[in-house]
Amino acid sequence: MVLTRQRLLAALLVSLAALAAVVLANVLRTVVFAVTVAYVLYPLRQRLVSHGLSRRIACAVATAVAFVGATLLVAPLLYALYRRRSQLIAILEGIPDVVPISVGGFETVVEIAPFVAAAETWIRGVAIAVAGAAPVLVLELVVFTFLVYGILYRPGAVGTAVFGVVPAEYHDIPIRLHERTRETLYSIYVLQAATAAGTFVLALAVFRLLGYGSPVLLAVIAGVLQFVPVVGPSVLIVALGAGDFLVGETARAVAVIVIGLVVVAFVPDAVIRTRLAGWAGKISPGLYFVGFVGGILTLGAVGVIVGPLVVSLLLEVIDMLSEDGASPEPADGTADAAE
Repeated sequence: MVLTRQRLLAALLVSLAALAAVVLANVLRTVVFAVTVAYVLYPLRQRLVSHGLSRRIACAVATAVAFVGATLLVAPLLYALYRRRSQLIAILEGIPDVVPISVGGFETVVEIAPFVAAAETWIRGVAIAVAGAAPVLVLELVVFTFLVYGILYRPGAVGTAVFGVVPAEYHDIPIRLHERTRETLYSIYVLQAATAAGTFVLALAVFRLLGYGSPVLLAVIAGVLQFVPVVGPSVLIVALGAGDFLVGETARAVAVIVIGLVVVAFVPDAVIRTRLAGWAGKISPGLYFVGFVGGILTLGAVGVIVGPLVVSLLLEVIDMLSEDGASPEPADGTADAAE
């Protein structure tokens, strides 16, 4: 095999990318997050440029949107967990140590104290971890901001490199992968983020109405859980109902189960997600579930985005292979001659 310039550059690109992944392992999740965010914000940058703004100002505005979005995504949850930990612990301490269960002639006692103690230990541990990780998070946010700006300022560099290495007759492959990536990322960011924001607003109203002590914290948790497929915020609603039942708040337990499952768990999916599904990129629930679970178990928090994206690109490649396999062979033998 003749080592052409293109093959040499392709091998060099793969080698340096692998080396960069090893060297930048501690900030790799930040890099991946920044790349995907820049991917989604590129149309905004182009729109600002088309309206007369300079490239630098347009990139700065789009980067500011990314900065605010990332801050609003992480800061409220971390702040609420740290500042409201005493209220969460107080709620747990209100749960009785044992719960008697009587069904017919059968009676037993279930010990709740070990689970409550474990939950309290976890909350204190998370609060301490959040306080200790604050400087690192700030540094990662700075790195994220610079990366987003740099990618938006020179968005064509990667495309030029890819098309320079890939032969011209195969340019349709990266183009289709690009379209699939954009569609999937829009589904994750636009669709999921909008649904989570709607969930937060509805959950805040429901929890305030029912008289919970930390409605903002609970609403933030409900919004974050909207990114978890299948179960979503319903797991929080059921947990609150079970906790109210254990402390004797039967009426509120029934109310939060009935109202919460409908308003908080069902309405955002049925209304917000349905309205935006046609505008944002479409992603099937099964695809999102498989990618979400596999990604988060393998890569951690960034797997929420990377997992569904990888599965989506895999399916796109499968589609291209099936299309090529279904293409009819030339009848005049030109394919054999070309070989």
